[in-house]
Amino acid sequence: MTRLSVNINKIATLRNARGGNTPNVCKLALDCERFGAEGITVHPRPDERHIRYQDVRDLTPLVTTEFNIEGYPTRDFIDLVIKAKPAQVTLVPDPPEALTSNAGWDTVKNKELLISIITEFKDAGIRTSIFVDTNLANVEGALATGTDRIELYTEPYATDYPKNKEEAIRPFITAAEKAHELGLGINAGHDLSLENLEYFHKNIPQLTEVSIGHALVSDALYYGMENTVQMYLRCLK
Repeated sequence: MTRLSVNINKIATLRNARGGNTPNVCKLALDCERFGAEGITVHPRPDERHIRYQDVRDLTPLVTTEFNIEGYPTRDFIDLVIKAKPAQVTLVPDPPEALTSNAGWDTVKNKELLISIITEFKDAGIRTSIFVDTNLANVEGALATGTDRIELYTEPYATDYPKNKEEAIRPFITAAEKAHELGLGINAGHDLSLENLEYFHKNIPQLTEVSIGHALVSDALYYGMENTVQMYLRCLK
């Protein structure tokens, strides 16, 4: 069973555009769980342009499925996560000014940094995952960091899928097989959608979890949130 974690950053973006508390991020998270989502993901950034640090604090006692906090490991982020103690923290190598996550970690170059940060999280009893591309050197390097899982950065797959889905999925199959061989759990995320998710899932049998936000929230504008969550879950059955 591959779990669906709904990234609710875009809900916070909509709220922040107008001020106030509409739409309500906490209510939306609880609704997604009620509709069948098996996890909630947030990605707080230093400028708080969508999810705020206070949102993380507010969500911590409310989320009853797997709470996944992802982000770049600044000291403030590390302290926030350790205090919240979610089921999982996902480390993403995006600098504060990045519009969105756009690359995986160079796990060889950043080995010592990642070991230090991951050790701190594991000492706090938090499962760790790190964002990586399909470069096998980075997949193999992830093992040396002590991480529990990797999250495959799937934007290249989503971009190439309409042109040639067999070619698009091939490097992800190879990377997932290598990660599984090494004993690493496998998550995936970024630009997965109703168009391409089922094929990805079918071809990556080792897949434990997908984190989806932008496409899912966009689809919900047309189909409604409850129906949309169910549509994504059907892609993972």
